[in-house]
Amino acid sequence: MAMTAAALDAAHDGLRAAGIDFVSGLPDGWQRPLHERVELDPEIRYVPVCNEGVGFSICAGAWLGGKKPALIMENSGIRVASEYIARISLGTGVPVTLLCSYRGDVGETEHWGIPHGIVAEPLLQALRIKYLIVRHVEDLAKSIVRAKRIAEAQLHPAAVLVSGDCVWED
Repeated sequence: MAMTAAALDAAHDGLRAAGIDFVSGLPDGWQRPLHERVELDPEIRYVPVCNEGVGFSICAGAWLGGKKPALIMENSGIRVASEYIARISLGTGVPVTLLCSYRGDVGETEHWGIPHGIVAEPLLQALRIKYLIVRHVEDLAKSIVRAKRIAEAQLHPAAVLVSGDCVWED
C-alpha cells in the first residue's frame, strides 16, 4: 500500500498551501512517495531522520529559526516522538504540523498495524494535540492547512491522520 496518486498530489498541495517550508520525516510505506516528492521540491527543505523524536526536535529548531515545519511519519512515530513533544511543546510552545499515516484504522490489512491504531488517538489526546482524521482525498489538502493554522494559533502541534481512500483503492 502507498498513498494514491491523487492523495500524493493533495498532500503536497496542502503542504504548499499551508506555507510549510521545512519538512522532516522518517519514510514509511504509505507516505514514502510524499517524502520523495517533498525532497525534490525546491521550496521546501527536507531533512530525513532515523527516528521521529529526532525529527520533531529538528522541526522545533527549524521553527525557532523562522521556518514553518511539518513532520511526516507513520502514526507509530507518535509514540517515539511523545517524549520530545512533551518536553518541547508542552513546556515551551512549538507549533509543528504532524502528517501521519493512520495504520490500524478501519480497513487495515496488516495485523501489526492494529496496535498503532489502538494507541494513536488516545496518545494524541494525552499530549493535547488537536487532530483530524482524513479518509477522503478531497479533504486532505484543506486539512493540512487547518492543522497548520491551529498549530500556530495555539503554539502546539496539530496532526492529520491519513487513511481511507487516500491509501486504499477498493
